[in-house]
Amino acid sequence: MRLLWAVDHGLQSVSKRMRQELGVTGPQRLVVRIVGKFPGIGAKELAGILHVDPSTLTGVLRRLEERGLVARQPDPSDGRRALLKLTGLGNALNRTSGETVEARVRAALARQPGRRIEEARALLQGLVEELMRHRGR
Repeated sequence: MRLLWAVDHGLQSVSKRMRQELGVTGPQRLVVRIVGKFPGIGAKELAGILHVDPSTLTGVLRRLEERGLVARQPDPSDGRRALLKLTGLGNALNRTSGETVEARVRAALARQPGRRIEEARALLQGLVEELMRHRGR
C-alpha cells in the first residue's frame, strides 16, 4: 500500500507542476492526449477509456473547453450527443513532450526490460479488476 500511495503522491506532484508550467493538470493532459488520439470521440467512450463515470469528466471537459483546448461538435447521427475534438491550441499542447506525467512514466519504463513491464501491467490490471469488482455494491 505504501508504494501505491507513493505513486499517487508522485502523480499528484507532477500534475501540480504541469498545471503551473503547461496550464493543465495530469488528468486534463490525459484527456487531451486521448481526444487527440481519437478525434470525434464521445464523452461516454472517453469515460470508458479512463475507467470513470461520464459525470466525472464534466468539470475536466468544461475547463478544457474554457481554455480553448477542446471543442464539442454535435454528432451528425445523434443530435443529443456531442463529439470531442482538439482545437489548434489543444493540438499544440498534445504535441508538447516536456515535463509531463507521461514523460516521467516513459523514462521509468525505458529503464526496465520488456518482460518486467508486461508482468507489472498484468499485476496492475489484476489490481484494477479487484478494486472495480465491488464498485457497484
